[in-house]
Amino acid sequence: MGSEKYRKEIDSMGELKVPIDALWGAQTQRAVNNFPISGITIPRQFIAALGLIKWAAASANSDLGLLPKNKANAICDACEMIILGDHDEQFPIDIFQTGSGTSSNMNANEVIAKLASSILGDSIHPNDDVNMSQSSNDVIPTCIHLSAAISLHHGLLPALDNLGKELELKSIEFKDTVKTGRTHLMDAMPVTLGQEINGWRSQVMHAHDRINDSMSRLLHLAQGGTAVGTGINAHPDFGSKVAILLSERTNISFSSSETLFESLATQDAAVEMSGQLKTLAVSMIKISNDLRWMNSGPLAGLGEIKLPELQPGSSIMPGKVNPVIPEAVAMVGAQVIGNDSTITVAGQSGNFQLNVMLPVVAYNLLQSIEILANAVNVLADKAIKGFTVNHENIKDALDRNPILVTALNGVIGYELGAKIAKSAYKDGRPVKDVAVEMTDLSETELTRLLDPKNLTDGGIKK
Repeated sequence: MGSEKYRKEIDSMGELKVPIDALWGAQTQRAVNNFPISGITIPRQFIAALGLIKWAAASANSDLGLLPKNKANAICDACEMIILGDHDEQFPIDIFQTGSGTSSNMNANEVIAKLASSILGDSIHPNDDVNMSQSSNDVIPTCIHLSAAISLHHGLLPALDNLGKELELKSIEFKDTVKTGRTHLMDAMPVTLGQEINGWRSQVMHAHDRINDSMSRLLHLAQGGTAVGTGINAHPDFGSKVAILLSERTNISFSSSETLFESLATQDAAVEMSGQLKTLAVSMIKISNDLRWMNSGPLAGLGEIKLPELQPGSSIMPGKVNPVIPEAVAMVGAQVIGNDSTITVAGQSGNFQLNVMLPVVAYNLLQSIEILANAVNVLADKAIKGFTVNHENIKDALDRNPILVTALNGVIGYELGAKIAKSAYKDGRPVKDVAVEMTDLSETELTRLLDPKNLTDGGIKK
């Protein structure tokens, strides 16, 4: 305990010491004492969502005639402080706690009650007033959906729009830049750099669509189900009123869940959304790896593009510059894939009327959304927007690509084409020069048939 000063708090289990300056009470302190596990506390987005839920609950209870107006106003004023982040340090509980998140719900109830009591100049009870018409079993699932939806709406979805815009600009800029395509990392038929980039853009936009679709199920809230989904101790209109108030406050269309039993017992919507985030993570790794390969060199690699130089790349090799942004984005992808595995396991942990891994679902889902949003913006602004093209390197590799002979298959057949390609590989000669010697086709006809730009027409449905 050291020299820190303490006060005594009493709950249904008895008396214990709480730091004298803490806004929390006995139940929060018990959780602090019980779970010294990771030092990881609930995220800022989750704290703000708790504040929003308690604000909406107090407003709804007041409208329904269940909570005196003066108490409701004091609670709402206290909640505004929580929403703004004025007291984040008052939420010290580890995410590895009771599986329902009861400790964090009571943490919010106790802190808000303390602040509201000070505002009102009269006692406000954490359970009877702040937690009126609620249970941890519906507050925490609601908080997961609410915090995730807000983070997606204001963070990840705009970031994907930003990346999509930058990719579209680059695909237009390089629509006529023909390069060697690659399959199995081996030379293949030509594509334009614009087509390649447009493939990335399509991945990003499809991720946006998938997340939007799954978002529709995150917007259904558990609030009003209370302990087991039956709504015991809550007014029948409470859940729908809370959803309306949250919708008006956030400009996101929330609604009360049609089946509160599902919303308490499962985390299927969170598992689904995590799966969409994992898919986006896979796309980000793919795009990042393509950028790294295309940037490789500058002398002994592909050297097709040059990413912006952001920092020295080595503590021992002067002048070395590395593709740090794609590397960071790929690591974010790996983390999100791991988070999805955790959420998948947690989603299985619904026993009868309640899932009991709610805090770890919340933490991992919110972390995935946050780091993906940041990584997507970084990729757009510090890699895609500023990369340049090494046209000479691209042209040199394209001119020496024997796989262009594929365009002659319909004229000379596969077997003769293979002989031409192998000869061109062996001697390091352009395929057209070898084809002039090994076929009856004129140089003019071969120039037409083997024009790389003509061979890139297609791939995008009009």
